Amino acid sequence: MEEVLFKSEQTESRATIAAHLRAVADKLEAGEGITLSDGGESVSLDVPDRPTFEVKAERETGSGSPELSVEFELEWREGESSGGGESGGLSVE
Repeated sequence: MEEVLFKSEQTESRATIAAHLRAVADKLEAGEGITLSDGGESVSLDVPDRPTFEVKAERETGSGSPELSVEFELEWREGESSGGGESGGLSVE
């Protein structure tokens, strides 16, 4: 079962999206918690030292033009202080 704790979806400029990703990256690098907020909704998360990092590129087809997406996901078990996986070979260019 999945419980959505927070969701925000809106069209933004590439610069604004980069600023959001940079803010998350800065918090991760500093070992600080992340607070997501949009209007009256917010959630705070403490990310462990080694969460699982998933990157996925997709093409969704159906009616109309195909829709492309890139998803970045951090995943860990609640209460976990460190992750178990080894560092992978992901590169972003």
